[in-house]
Amino acid sequence: MKQNIVVDRPAQSVSTTRIVVACLGSSSTAGRGQAFDFIGELKRRPRNSRFDFRNFGIGGDLAYNALQRLPQVIASRPEKVVVWVGANDVLAQVSAKVKRFFRLSKHLPAEPSLEWFRDNICAIAHRLKMETTACVALCSLPPIGEDPTSSVAFQNTLNRCIAEYSEIIRDIAMKENIGYIPLHEAILAQIQESPGRAFTSFRFLPLYRDAFRVIVLRKTPDEVAKLNGWRFHSDGIHLNSRGGMIATDLIQQFID
Repeated sequence: MKQNIVVDRPAQSVSTTRIVVACLGSSSTAGRGQAFDFIGELKRRPRNSRFDFRNFGIGGDLAYNALQRLPQVIASRPEKVVVWVGANDVLAQVSAKVKRFFRLSKHLPAEPSLEWFRDNICAIAHRLKMETTACVALCSLPPIGEDPTSSVAFQNTLNRCIAEYSEIIRDIAMKENIGYIPLHEAILAQIQESPGRAFTSFRFLPLYRDAFRVIVLRKTPDEVAKLNGWRFHSDGIHLNSRGGMIATDLIQQFID
């Protein structure tokens, strides 16, 4: 199904200066380790030679952390901004041990929750709109795991939370009259055609093992995906090239 993307302002006029595209988010934006590098893919496309992509992604970030780094994004004087963050907020909501880990490692001043996520995304969107002249777009969240109708409690809760958090993102984009990139809807539609594995629990050891496979053993996210039995993810959380290209093409539509 073709997805509609709402763009808040007309396309920029042609200029000899390269257009700064700032990408704010967590590991899916950083594009390192087992996460597909969508920014690298966009840079390689000849049609994007007029763009100067700035990567403001940091692994493990929640929406709160992305909000704290907003001054760096604003200082880059972007003409377009893509915001893709929230998967870690969802994981912290679903897994008590993830919540504890992020509270310490990310110095969170509050308990991760749906309401706190809404406040942080709303603040990001509003500040970008008020403090820049950029065209801004918020990305909804790709599924975690590949069983959209799972009876497994952990996967079922993830499915519900990802949908709820994505709905918040969409509502904020509509309220602020900015762009919305439907990553959740597009990737979920592909997964529903051929459902796969359930994400049954969060464990740190497999995550670190897969990072070791990529960073030390030089395996690609797709090779890790094959070892783990995922079709759209490398590890159930991060997208491989199959899922990543869906996201990249939607983001391409926005920056065009």
